[in-house]
Amino acid sequence: MTPQFSMESIRVESVVKSFGTTRALDGISVHIEPGELFFLLGASGCGKTTLLRCIAGLETPTSGSIFFAERDVTTMPPHKREAAMVFQSYALWPHLTVGQNIAFGLEERRVPKLEIKRRVLDALEMVQLPGYGERSIDQMSGGQQQRVSLARALVVKPKCLLLDEPLSNLDAQLRVEMRREIRRIVKENGLTGIYVTHDQEEALAMADRMAVLTRGSVGQIGTPEQIYRDPQSAYVANFIGETNLITGEAVETRERYTLVRTAAGSMVGRVTDPGWTPAPGEEVRLSIRPEAWRLHPIDGDNAVTGNIVERSYLGQRIQYWIKTEVGRQQVVELNPHVIHEPSEEPVALHVRHDDIVVLKA
Repeated sequence: MTPQFSMESIRVESVVKSFGTTRALDGISVHIEPGELFFLLGASGCGKTTLLRCIAGLETPTSGSIFFAERDVTTMPPHKREAAMVFQSYALWPHLTVGQNIAFGLEERRVPKLEIKRRVLDALEMVQLPGYGERSIDQMSGGQQQRVSLARALVVKPKCLLLDEPLSNLDAQLRVEMRREIRRIVKENGLTGIYVTHDQEEALAMADRMAVLTRGSVGQIGTPEQIYRDPQSAYVANFIGETNLITGEAVETRERYTLVRTAAGSMVGRVTDPGWTPAPGEEVRLSIRPEAWRLHPIDGDNAVTGNIVERSYLGQRIQYWIKTEVGRQQVVELNPHVIHEPSEEPVALHVRHDDIVVLKA
């Protein structure tokens, strides 16, 4: 399908936003490529929605600059930025039909009536709701209302689509369906999309790249694979997916692999922060994903022993919690054929060097 919109890059340069004595954004810089679906991710209060509102023009930065391609839009009013926003609450008018809701922005822009009619029909096709124009909003399901909200944003032909937790009001199955739909709409129409969420699974499933924010700063930027496999801090490792964190002491580092002394013996992992090499004797933390542990292998690297204290069967996978000398470890086995019950019997755990990430303590 030929893209219907012109893609535009977005640059955020050293943006600070203060509310009184509270600094919500602390010198954030981000570059989003044309046509990229970029996620802003982080815990409540990290600054992700404030940053999105600054990009939309709903907030003005205290300092710093925002560019759409080469246009400086830092102080430009929202309607001149050619960006459209989709909210968590849908923000639809209940007394207007689906078509009238979608047409609202075009009427405000005084687009000719025939042009409005054509563009509303096109927008309904884009979100796979053809023929729904005459329906009232209260006849639509939650997922359909979110599609109407998307159509209303798309009908004005924005260069950038801004989405503020758009799926948080939907049930789990609808969220999964709408993830695919939003990504399809952004990619088929050649839009640059910025998506705010606290849902890590949503971000991993949908994003081209993402920025993990913490306390108004960027913790790390990368693809979903980079953020999950190569976190550069314990905060990022803990926030994206689940992980086991083990405290140890660095012994030596060779070619980005560090030997670490722990309460369970020596372990070897890789350093993912290119600007840091652990000094001998420095306290470090090891991040090990639950699925990286191997339970009951004959032999392997980085051996730890313990006993199963709890288990949770989840159909396609089983979670174990194993008490060890380096703390309680969560272990996930996929497609389990044998289920082990909690007991005092010792079990062996192993993990490859490449599956241990060495982080600053």
